[in-house]
Amino acid sequence: MKHADFVHLHLHTQYSLLDGAIRLEELFQRAKEYRMPALAVTDHGTMFGAIEFYQQALKSGIKPILGCE
Repeated sequence: MKHADFVHLHLHTQYSLLDGAIRLEELFQRAKEYRMPALAVTDHGTMFGAIEFYQQALKSGIKPILGCE
């Protein structure tokens, strides 16, 4: 089946204190479920989860897009 055409470009994870709640494991599980080709993480003022996000994205076959808000 073809992948989805939608890609989240504004997403906060558990590393955005008081602003994001999703954990990376759940994020990639959902992204694979919805056949998303890529995901972006734009946590608030931090890049603490960038390496973990990047590694999990590659492992999941999803293109990682890194950002910071």
